[in-house]
Amino acid sequence: MATTTADVPAPRERDETVGARIVRFLSKGPVYALLIFIGLLWLVPTLGLFITSLLSPSDFNEGGWWQVFSEPGKLTTENYARLFDTEAITSSLVTTVWIAVLGTILPLFIAALAGYAFAWLEFPGRDWLFILVIALLVVPLQMALIPIFSLYNTLGIFDTVIGIALFHTAFGLPFAIFLLRNFFIGIPKDILESARIDGASELRIFFRLILPLGIPALASLAIFQFLWTWNDLLVALTFGRSTQPITVAIYSQLRQFGQNIDLIATASFISLIVPLVVFFAFQRYFVQGLLAGSVK
Repeated sequence: MATTTADVPAPRERDETVGARIVRFLSKGPVYALLIFIGLLWLVPTLGLFITSLLSPSDFNEGGWWQVFSEPGKLTTENYARLFDTEAITSSLVTTVWIAVLGTILPLFIAALAGYAFAWLEFPGRDWLFILVIALLVVPLQMALIPIFSLYNTLGIFDTVIGIALFHTAFGLPFAIFLLRNFFIGIPKDILESARIDGASELRIFFRLILPLGIPALASLAIFQFLWTWNDLLVALTFGRSTQPITVAIYSQLRQFGQNIDLIATASFISLIVPLVVFFAFQRYFVQGLLAGSVK
C-alpha cells in the first residue's frame, strides 16, 4: 500500500538547549526587572498609606511610616476602631455606597436599553442621534454645574443622594451607550431573528438574550462608572452640604484637623480598598469589555 506525504510523521523539532533557554531569559531579564521596578514604585504610596493607618500619630510624627521595618511592634489597629466610632466617617461611607450603587446601576440599565435600540432597532434619526451621543462625550461636566445647581434647587433635590447619583448618571450615559452599542452590534443577527420568529417580544429578547450575552461589556462599564462615582469630589462638593460622601468627609477632616493623620490615613485607605475589591471582582471581564466592538 502506497504511503502519502501526509502519512509520514513530521520530524520532531529539536528540544531547546539549556544554553538557549538561559540566553532567552537573560535577553528578557532587563524588561522583567524594569516592569517589577515600576510596579514597586506604584505600590509604595499605597503601602505607605496602609502602614500609616496602622501607626499612632505620635509614632508617625517621630519617624515616618518606614520605621515599622525596624520596629514592627508599633503597628496597631486602634485607628480603625476609632474610625468606625466616628459618626461623620461612617455615615459618609454609607452615603458613598448609596451614591456609587445608584450612579452605577442607573446608567447601566438606561444605556443597555439605548445601546440595544441603537444597535438593532430601526427608527427615524437613529444614526443622527447616535452621532449626538458621541458628541456628548467631549462635553466637560464643569459646564453643567451651575445650570444643574439651579435646576436641583427648583426641583428640591439639591443636597440629596438621588441628586448626586442622577448627575453621575447623566454624564456617564454617553460613554456607556457608545460602549454597549458597539458590543451589542457584534452579537450575531441570526440569534435575534430566531427569537423573533419564535414570537419573542423586543423586551424579552433584551432581558433573556442581550443582557446575558452583554455581561462582559456591562461588567467593564460597571467598573469604570463605580470608580468615577466613588472617587468623585467635585460633584459632591457642588451638590452636597449635609450629604457628604467619603471623599468630601476626608477633605473636611484634612482642612479642619491637619494633624489628624490617624483618622485621615485610615479613612483614605478604606476609600481606596473598596474600588480595588470591585475591580478585582470583575477584572476577568475588563479586557473583553474594553475590546467590545473593536473586532468584527
